[in-house]
Order: sequence, then C-alpha cells, then structure tokens
Amino acid sequence: MGTQLLFYETAVQLSSERHRDWSIKKGTDYTFAQHVNAVPLTAVEFANAAREYAIVFTGTAEQVMPAVILGVQNKQNLYLKADGTWQAKYIPAFVRRYPFVFSRTKDEKKFVLCLDESFSGCNQQGLGERLFDAQGSRTEYLENVLNFIKQYQGQFQLTEAFCKKLTDLNLLETMKAQITLKSGEKVSLAGFMGISRDRLKALPAEKLAEFAQTNELELMYIHLQSMGHFTDMVSRLAGTIPQEEQAMGAENSTGQPSPENPKKIKKTVTTGKG
Repeated sequence: MGTQLLFYETAVQLSSERHRDWSIKKGTDYTFAQHVNAVPLTAVEFANAAREYAIVFTGTAEQVMPAVILGVQNKQNLYLKADGTWQAKYIPAFVRRYPFVFSRTKDEKKFVLCLDESFSGCNQQGLGERLFDAQGSRTEYLENVLNFIKQYQGQFQLTEAFCKKLTDLNLLETMKAQITLKSGEKVSLAGFMGISRDRLKALPAEKLAEFAQTNELELMYIHLQSMGHFTDMVSRLAGTIPQEEQAMGAENSTGQPSPENPKKIKKTVTTGKG
C-alpha cells in the first residue's frame, strides 16, 4: 500500500484483531515532525496557514501540491521548540492527523485507515483514547478520527484538481529563497515553485473571472502574500544568530526578488520535502 511517508515509519492497516487493546495518547509533543522542513497543505487551509507560514508548491511534472515551509535546511523544523511543542497557532492538518493516515489498497480501488505503530503515544496500557471497545467495535474516538481522515482526503483531492489547473495553464515557476549571514555563511534550500504574477495577469479575462467565481483566484493571492513569511523564518533560526545579521527572501527563476519580499536578498533558498 502506498502512503505519503515523511514522518510515518511503520504504517499498518488498522484492525480490531491487531489493535483491539491499543490506545493512543496524544499531547503537545510533535517531535515526530522534527526532521521535516515542509509538509503538504490542502487548499482549504490556505487562509489559516498564510498567517504564519510561507505556502509554496512542490512535486513533479505528474503531480504538484501545496506545502508549508518549516525550515530552510534539510531535516530542519523551525516551528518546534526543544520540548517538541509547536510554535504556531495553526498546525497543518497533515501533522494533526498523525499517527493515522489513509493508504490505497494494492488494487488502488479503495482507501484503508492505517496507524503508524512507531508513534510514541501508541500503547496497550489504556493510556489516552482506546481504538476499539471490548467487543471489537470502533470507539467514538476512532469514529471521529476516521471522519477527520475522510474529510482530509476529500480536501486533498480538491487541492489536486486546483493544482492541475495551475500546471495546465503554466502558472507555476521555479523559485528560490536565500539566507546570508553577516559572517558570510550562506544557507540555501531548493525544490519549490510559486505562481508567476506576470503569467497570472496575462490570463484571459474570462479565465480570471472563472477563477474568481470558484474562489481559486483568492487562493492564488493568498499563496503569493504568504511568501513574505520567508523573511519571518530568519527569526526562527538558531537563537544564537541575531536577526539583524541575516537577510532572507524568495526569488523567481529569473533571479529577481518577488514583489512581496525585501529587495536586499543576498542568498537563495528553495524548499523541498523533509
């Protein structure tokens, strides 16, 4: 079965036979996400996420998806404190759904609910929320989890359709972001795309009107506005590096600063999966 891995290590199909006595204890510890520098985002999350994260697009020619940037180096999550708590008001649904995930069956015809058994909150001591009752039926907790994962999957598919429109219209361009420390040390990250303002403005009026009617035009501008958070990422770097010693921003494929980022860019950082 195929899953979106990232921090999932041992995702196993959930069953009353295997997991009848299992419980899940979730708290405020998100250490499981400490080694990812970007996670997928669904379109419905744009408005909330854009207040605190840079939203970009990542993927391949076959599939592009939005993602939020969590770090500027590989395996770096700047949104986690040392104690594992998340340093933002909004936590992406991809993170919140852990340790659960949908996976396709081998015949690709349906989804099954899986559990990452490596999650530290998995236990058979009754700590937290039970998955099944004594009769092997789903508990209310598990039913709520299943509904949440179903909603997430539905939003994921809608987001795929939105991204396909962007690629079909060639609205995405390769972008770069960059940090230069006063010491001269440079930190770079690569592998993301953004919507080209010029290409967006060049669309026919009827296509722009169509995007406005579906609220997809709003999503595009939310994404563009969120790119300003690349500058905010500077303050999330190691606390020993003064913010005034750093410069950061995003550039498009031509090497020109994006309109919503400082013109004093000295270095390029591009984002990829953690």
